Amino acid sequence: MNARAFIKKYTMVLALIIVFILFTILTGGRLILSQNISNLLLQNAYVLVMACGMLLCILTGGNVDLSIGSTLCLSAALAAKLLDNNMPTPVAILASLCVAAVIGIWQGWLIGYIHIPPFICTLAGMFLFRGIARVILDSRTMSIMNKSFLGLFTSYITIPGIDENKHCISALFVGILIAILLTLITITNRKRREKQGYQVPKLSAVLLRTIVFDVLIVIYSYKLMGYKGIPVMLLWILVVVFIFAFITSSTVFGRYFYAVGGNEKATKLSGIDPRKVYFWAYFLMSLLAGLSGLLVGARIGSVDGNMGNSYEMDAIASCFIGGASAYGGSGTVQGIMIGAILLGVINQGMSILGLPDQYQYIVKGGVLLAAVVFDVVSNHKTGKS
Repeated sequence: MNARAFIKKYTMVLALIIVFILFTILTGGRLILSQNISNLLLQNAYVLVMACGMLLCILTGGNVDLSIGSTLCLSAALAAKLLDNNMPTPVAILASLCVAAVIGIWQGWLIGYIHIPPFICTLAGMFLFRGIARVILDSRTMSIMNKSFLGLFTSYITIPGIDENKHCISALFVGILIAILLTLITITNRKRREKQGYQVPKLSAVLLRTIVFDVLIVIYSYKLMGYKGIPVMLLWILVVVFIFAFITSSTVFGRYFYAVGGNEKATKLSGIDPRKVYFWAYFLMSLLAGLSGLLVGARIGSVDGNMGNSYEMDAIASCFIGGASAYGGSGTVQGIMIGAILLGVINQGMSILGLPDQYQYIVKGGVLLAAVVFDVVSNHKTGKS
């Protein structure tokens, strides 16, 4: 791989590294303090989770779901209301996720089978679901005091006798174990694909890339060790990311989304029903928005009618910055995670510097525009064709 091809393939990774180093210098090293490193993913948990679902919508042809911020708010509002009425934690969680699932079924059916344009359908949902959330909240802020609910999403994993306050060695051990498992899985998968006759990259390139990821995992684990250990919310994020990474890269079902976005007519002729693909994209998106509502509600500890405003834009931006095509048919979960973390670093770095919100909007808008322009120009795209 020559330098030009390498830069094109890893543009966003290089951008993330440059931005991270830049803000580390500008903040005088405060960005890499253990607490800030731990909070980096926690504060952007909703983006990392919802971006996985948004990727499926975008893959179908550059479509998006504008209602997920409102679905998130409705899910959190319902959970807060039920918990305030002394409902058991499992009931509150299940009810919130069921409402999100019903929203997904409703919008998936309208978009997939009634052929309502996704933009119009989800725009209507954006107003409708936020209005319902405000009715549930009676237009006031509702606190979440249930300890079992908060502990399920905001606690930290520590091992008595090994972990002490701000010195959680178990986090480092877990990071090293994950790095070893990642290396073994990567090498095993490469050998399997090579035996099956697939073209595989050179072993040296695979090992180099894996070592870089291993080092980052160990460094992140080391930083977690210096704060409170492994946050439970990180486990929720990893479960969602691994499930959707597996679906999109290793299942026939996942390839349907790429096929519909690449050429819907050809996909239909090959025996795949595009209506089902659209349905599942918006159903899964709404379900993840419901889960994100629980994550955000637990992290903040309260819910109001404005929760989730513009969150859909963060999820969309993460996908496009992470390499998803504006025309559909291409994009990976790994890429959108990089895009989400890049946005998170920008937000946190500017917050540490004390810059006003307007500058964050300017920077995020510029980064998003640059990412889309790069995708269109580098792939010589001038339209859907």
